Amino acid sequence: MENKILKIHDLHAKIEEKEILKGVDLDLEKGKIYALMGPNGSGKSTLSQVLMGSPEYEVKRGEVLYFHENTWHNILDLSPDERAKMGIFLAFQYPVSIPGVSVGSFLRQIYNTLHPDKKLTPLKFKEYVKEKLDILNMDESYIERFLNDGFSGGEKKKTEILQMMIVNPKLVILDETDSGLDIDALRHVSSAVNAVKKQNTDMTILIITHYQRILNYIKPDHVSIMKDGRISLSGGYELVEKLEKEGYKSI
Repeated sequence: MENKILKIHDLHAKIEEKEILKGVDLDLEKGKIYALMGPNGSGKSTLSQVLMGSPEYEVKRGEVLYFHENTWHNILDLSPDERAKMGIFLAFQYPVSIPGVSVGSFLRQIYNTLHPDKKLTPLKFKEYVKEKLDILNMDESYIERFLNDGFSGGEKKKTEILQMMIVNPKLVILDETDSGLDIDALRHVSSAVNAVKKQNTDMTILIITHYQRILNYIKPDHVSIMKDGRISLSGGYELVEKLEKEGYKSI
């Protein structure tokens, strides 16, 4: 049986006339947790956007193969919503606000779309989501608020993770989810991610981050360092510890 879920080969991408990705090669196995680290401008967030199909970026060369329903698919040929329907989820670094749409309505629509035979009323959905809110240390009144409207940075990141808990995807990309989180919020977000992963052992997680702190809570099986648009070094958790002590200049 195929053990990999994603294979990135010689991926080149640019925004406007600036080349950001300059030949990325990276394979992800099912059920594993990966960390992608690197200095500012190395291409980490660009990679996440390209994987999800952002129209801002133009892919110049390479392929991204995703294993779905016993077949490899080149997702570069697919729209963002098609990728999402295949189980790819991106937690955005800068989630957008949608005034007028409540968190509960937004999430219930997602749930009902994914489970057309098990649709929930607003009341039943509130019961369903309560346990997830508790894990994130969020009050039930939170789902009555407009989506990300007036939210703090931490609340926006929690909303992304709450959405991930509803979707329960096959491949999760966390794009600097730890940025802007205080110690308590980081712990709650990490606990939620770990809870979902525990329920779905086949889920693959790619954590994009600058820092070690989130990796103290969500332990990666594999660590890659990105520099100048390429993967420059890969290894185990010892790479995280090396970076913490010596910085990116040591790579």
